[in-house]
Amino acid sequence: MNAPAPARPQALPRDHYRVFRSIGTRWMDNDVYGHVNNVVYYSWFDTAVNAWLIEQGALDIHGGDVIGLVIETQCNYFAPLAFPQTIEAGLRVARLGGSSVRYEVGLFAQGEALSAACGHFIHVYVDRKNRRPVALPPPLKTTLLQLL
Repeated sequence: MNAPAPARPQALPRDHYRVFRSIGTRWMDNDVYGHVNNVVYYSWFDTAVNAWLIEQGALDIHGGDVIGLVIETQCNYFAPLAFPQTIEAGLRVARLGGSSVRYEVGLFAQGEALSAACGHFIHVYVDRKNRRPVALPPPLKTTLLQLL
């Protein structure tokens, strides 16, 4: 007996996400095919998550004892994005573990109802010096709960 095929990924609506941030495209983001190159999307994921955490005071990238390391990332593409568009990155937390977080990010052309791309990445929070996993610090966990 064959297992059913997994569901095909689909573009998601804005209400799937808890917060949004705008990201401007740059001329260099476009590739020879006239749209944003796929590697740029991963940079936008990182920017959306880390900028939000820094703005919330939950992450000190320069002096904090705890840092987040990306251990997994994935993206599905549904519609092209290109310079000079403004991108709106939707963010939510799908899973909050003891030392890890799965973020889901949707990338939208400004004002569009459905995501042009969506995916996830997982941070494991570790001690800055020894790189061993640590429990999420209370201020970080409190901030992340807002996105759950």
